[in-house]
Amino acid sequence: MARLRDRDERAFDQLVRGFERRVYALVVRMLGNQAEAQDVAQEVFVQVFRAIDQFRGESKLSTWIFRIAVNLSKNRALYLQRRHAGQGSDNEDAHELGERVPLGAAAKGTASDVARPDQLVEGMQVERIVQLAIAELEDSFRECLLLREVEDMSYEEIAEVTGLPAGTVKSRIHRARAQVRLYVETKLGERVGGKVATGHAPAPRAKRGDEG
Repeated sequence: MARLRDRDERAFDQLVRGFERRVYALVVRMLGNQAEAQDVAQEVFVQVFRAIDQFRGESKLSTWIFRIAVNLSKNRALYLQRRHAGQGSDNEDAHELGERVPLGAAAKGTASDVARPDQLVEGMQVERIVQLAIAELEDSFRECLLLREVEDMSYEEIAEVTGLPAGTVKSRIHRARAQVRLYVETKLGERVGGKVATGHAPAPRAKRGDEG
């Protein structure tokens, strides 16, 4: 930290290398646009460099960096919504997100964790549907879900990043997962269990007449 506060370029380069992929992975899933995400991810580290003196060590450095990333992503999303108001760009961004950003790098336990080629194709389809579902979430629900699923943050850490009470964070993640699951089930026409989506339908319950 002392080297960062002294504006040591090597120390800053190390910080960027350590966080750039994670920051970009979060931002691109929040914005649904790779070009915009690249700009915002760069701006995150510019802000980190400028504001490093303001980091007091009351939270993890990673939490502070992701707080900057989330805030800049929100600001950019608002700007994009205003710029493209009435042009149908939200749906385009959602579809771009599903096309360009594979879920396998973000969520755990998806249907891509299979061996057979036919199951792999099915898993890829599920991943794309899940990603589209995430893109359709309300911003505050999406950011909580992504911080949990992509960064594997605790509820308390997400609360620090978002400024929300931990109980609200937990509730929004629960509701976001339910909305994603419902979206996927609707698209696939079947129940999809798991943390977000596993691609496996639960076994049907035996009828009373079949028991024993």
